[in-house]
Amino acid sequence: MNRTLIKVCGVTRLEDALMLEREGVDAIGFNFVPASPRYVTSDVALRICGRLSATTVTVAVVANRSETDVRALLDETGIQWVQFHGAEPPHLVTQFLPHAYKAIAIRAADDVAAADLYPGEHNLVDAKVDGLLGGTGQSFDWQLVNALACRRKLTLAGGLTPTNVARAIETVRPYCVDVASGVESSPGVKDEQLVRAFVKAARSSS
Repeated sequence: MNRTLIKVCGVTRLEDALMLEREGVDAIGFNFVPASPRYVTSDVALRICGRLSATTVTVAVVANRSETDVRALLDETGIQWVQFHGAEPPHLVTQFLPHAYKAIAIRAADDVAAADLYPGEHNLVDAKVDGLLGGTGQSFDWQLVNALACRRKLTLAGGLTPTNVARAIETVRPYCVDVASGVESSPGVKDEQLVRAFVKAARSSS
């Protein structure tokens, strides 16, 4: 199996993005959900993306925006991928394939079935927390998504930290792991030591 990719989400500062590249992170996520403490404007994202290597994958996290709005956001920023994190219908995800996927909130086995409603090779799974869309720092029972990881390119999110990411990879064998609060000193501010520890732990199990 190829190594598990590493995505750090909720990047708000250029210096953090450049540090993440130095530490070997594969993908960087920008949060465009206004209610998020990690929200960034398209101007900020454009400035950061303009300094990133061409090999770093960039992801726009959006929730309940129209197709027109999402296309405009991608055009304005140059971001490559879309992570739909709201109540978007499957046909909206289809419009952005192959560089798009739906985030699925997981609490119980029944939640996993929602992934099969959406098109494409990829899914992201995160902890279901009432009233919140993600970035909560809470985890869920990873074994619930073992079968899903076998049939989809699965990004595992939700409460990952340097101390548990190796176990998460060993349990799920995901395509990618996604972390935000687990490598932060405060919302949107990434901690270099935590990032380094996270990458080292993830690579040790990939």
